[in-house]
Amino acid sequence: MSSFCEDRVVVVTGAGRGIGREYALMLAEHGAKVVVNDLGGARDGEGAADSGPADEVVAEIRERGGEAVANGASVSDFEGAREMIQQAVDTYGRLDVLVNNAGILRDRMLVNMKESEWDAVIDVHLKGTFAPAHHAAAYWREQSKAGQAVDARIINTTSVSGIYGNPGQSNYGAAKAGIAAFSVIASRELARYGVTVNCIAPGALTRMTEDLQPGEITDEMREAQSPRWIAPIVTWLASRESADVSGLVFEASGGVLAVAEGWHRGPKVAPEEDPTRLGPIVRKMVSEARLNAGMNGKDQDGGLG
Repeated sequence: MSSFCEDRVVVVTGAGRGIGREYALMLAEHGAKVVVNDLGGARDGEGAADSGPADEVVAEIRERGGEAVANGASVSDFEGAREMIQQAVDTYGRLDVLVNNAGILRDRMLVNMKESEWDAVIDVHLKGTFAPAHHAAAYWREQSKAGQAVDARIINTTSVSGIYGNPGQSNYGAAKAGIAAFSVIASRELARYGVTVNCIAPGALTRMTEDLQPGEITDEMREAQSPRWIAPIVTWLASRESADVSGLVFEASGGVLAVAEGWHRGPKVAPEEDPTRLGPIVRKMVSEARLNAGMNGKDQDGGLG
């Protein structure tokens, strides 16, 4: 077993399956003690809670000689999130890393989306990032104020659907864009306490995404889009080595590891009082502006089509 993350205490949400499972296994492989959180529901968040997925990951970690415990809280339950963070502290004596990974999908075109489909996705992704992060941050702030050395991490999960935009996912994309902004802001707020905050935009074939893939999924595709390709950057960010990296969004998949660059001010002019004169002014700015990125992260479509 590697010592790269030796004795780092890590909470990983949504770690019973898919990408979160790979995070938990690799972190444990490199010496971390892992709280494996998973509610155990269906992909859309429906269905009864099931401790099985989290328990299975814990058992696998222990069979390999690692240390792990299961947690079945809903990440969007504020008190449940507090208890999850407290479980890490009670079990292992402290908390070093929080990986917010849990999520659901309820894809629908905007005109067909139900209020409940919007609310559920925003609740799990956005509040489900805020709630554990709030309690973890409060813990680290108290440690810092008490004179303890803090070298902590929050690693959140955005999506190319959020930072670049994908039709049919206005609820999911809005939540994921919010998480990217949340991560940048939190990184600035928590730096004084010794906490870094970064964000991952993962790409992989999992239970969440397999049926969204057009055509037949081959063994080669499964390998190229395996969630195991995402775990290394999360493990590095969780390590002590990453203390000088914060406020960034990383794209990670079997095809790319990249830094996603955020919004920047583009072409600008002096303010204009008369709206009837704005047409040519705005069109000139738009013609000079960088194009919006497509789902591949490259310039694709402009503001005027």
